Amino acid sequence: MPRMMMHQQAQSQSRNGSFLSAMKQLVKYCKRFVPFMIVAIIFAVIGTIFSIAGPSYIEKVTNLISSGIVNRHIDIEEVAKICIILMIFYISSAVLNYVQHLIMAIITNKVSKKLRQDINIKINKVPLKYIDGTSTGDILSRITNDVDMISQALNSSVAPLFSSITLLLGCVIMMFVTNYIMAFTAIISTIIGFALMILIMKNSQKYFLARQIILGKVNGQVEEIYTNHSIVRVSNGIEENEESFKKINDKLFSTDWKSQFLSGLMQPIMAFIGNLGFAAVCVVGAVLMFYKQIDIGVITAFMIYVRLFSNPLSQIAQCNNYLQQASAASERVFEFLNQVEVSDESNKTTYLDPAKLKGDVTFSHIRFGYTSDKIIIPDFSLDVKAGMKVAIVGPTGAGKTTLVNLLMRFYELNSGYIAIDSIKTSDLTRENVHSLFGMVLQDTWLFNGTIRDNLKYNNDVSDEEMIKAAKACGVHHFIKTLPHGYDTILDENLSISAGQKQLLTITRAMIQNAPMLILDEATSSVDTRTEILIQDAMDKLTEKRTSFVIAHRLSTIKNADLILVMRDGNIVEKGTHKELMEQNGFYAELYNSQFANAAE
Repeated sequence: MPRMMMHQQAQSQSRNGSFLSAMKQLVKYCKRFVPFMIVAIIFAVIGTIFSIAGPSYIEKVTNLISSGIVNRHIDIEEVAKICIILMIFYISSAVLNYVQHLIMAIITNKVSKKLRQDINIKINKVPLKYIDGTSTGDILSRITNDVDMISQALNSSVAPLFSSITLLLGCVIMMFVTNYIMAFTAIISTIIGFALMILIMKNSQKYFLARQIILGKVNGQVEEIYTNHSIVRVSNGIEENEESFKKINDKLFSTDWKSQFLSGLMQPIMAFIGNLGFAAVCVVGAVLMFYKQIDIGVITAFMIYVRLFSNPLSQIAQCNNYLQQASAASERVFEFLNQVEVSDESNKTTYLDPAKLKGDVTFSHIRFGYTSDKIIIPDFSLDVKAGMKVAIVGPTGAGKTTLVNLLMRFYELNSGYIAIDSIKTSDLTRENVHSLFGMVLQDTWLFNGTIRDNLKYNNDVSDEEMIKAAKACGVHHFIKTLPHGYDTILDENLSISAGQKQLLTITRAMIQNAPMLILDEATSSVDTRTEILIQDAMDKLTEKRTSFVIAHRLSTIKNADLILVMRDGNIVEKGTHKELMEQNGFYAELYNSQFANAAE
């Protein structure tokens, strides 16, 4: 039992520490907006003070009217004067509250805007290892759901929290000034509310955090399944998908209803406590009035004070819910923003001009593993002369794509080096390395926009050069058959085949006109006829350019200057197609097996 209590205490301290840590980070992040928040808080506090002052004047009006009824003479001028003061107070309070809401709305939207901008900048600075290890849906959830949660929570909690505290303290002071017996009556009846609120606060934070985490997982699964929905249906994986989604959706339901239930308890509990205080004040006030210790005005004022006193308790409870939601969302957002970034390269001055590049590439005893205990490439060396077409073949998991990722500096080497024109890639900035290569990947990437925009993506070229590249790739005729030619918008309403998409990405690589090329299964999504067309275009594209071609379809790399056969991260064979076939080794086995399967 003591061990269990210690464990629960540790968990509670961890949650509290997590809440405080997340809120500190959020406050630090919003420091540039703090002066404006303070102005909003001041406006809210002043508006609240005006509201607090109202009941004392209502007490005076009540006493004037009640005494006037008894004496058969009501001082209309004094009543009118007090009513005018009340109107000024309440109108001023309304205007100040409106201004503070306007300020907070502007601030919170600017905070969410800056958060999204920073996340967008950060995503280009984190290592590719983090992107590969995190689902796309989870990252999207941080940008959308979590940022929106922070914005809503800030807008609904910061100024109202301070105005509620002011209203609470102001009501306590005014009640004691008016009548201490009635004040104690009202306060004691609401102490229970504080105790319940603290108890709920301690137990609800973990559910808010769990809800945000699971919501990210739900988005991740939905994004993955819907993106590949055709594969799921063809594989008859609908039931399995429904079952896995049901499990994670049930978890979201469980955490969501618990967090909403606990937060929803605040309002009815506070309402009950407020009504209890209201009843207590009426009963005690009636007794005191019977013994002529107070007049009717005091009871009227306390009825208002009790309502005002219970409102801030309810508001504070609600603000606490918003702050807990903001804490849970902030923890996830700042977890991403605090991720380790790729090393700073602003001090690097070495630069390779793409226009003057020869294209010699050297791999010297490179060693690499995605984790320190799982080395994929133990020791790899190779010299590639300028203008060579190097094909990399081998079974799945041999290290082909990893080798290309290392060449592009998407990942850093454990040891050894890669050099281009005798200059180590580690001495160049990543942007410089990327500018030396054009890439065509197996997975096509086309964004919503015109074909012209897609082909010219990040390349300032003329329409003539674009059309020339499209003709070389054999895609010009297809584009001209579309409703608006090169100005046709690529979206979900335009149905084009996977092969046509690949042709467009290959055309984009040709337009880029980089001095070196990487082709990772570039022809895997096209038919045999289109493949022949692309091969002719690729032969023209790779002329006098150093190129690296990853291929499973070995018939496409017969004309390569050098074929590297990889297995378990090592080069087991190398040579031309003819030389490797004559060796009758692993390459010949792979080549013959493909044609045997094709014959069958």
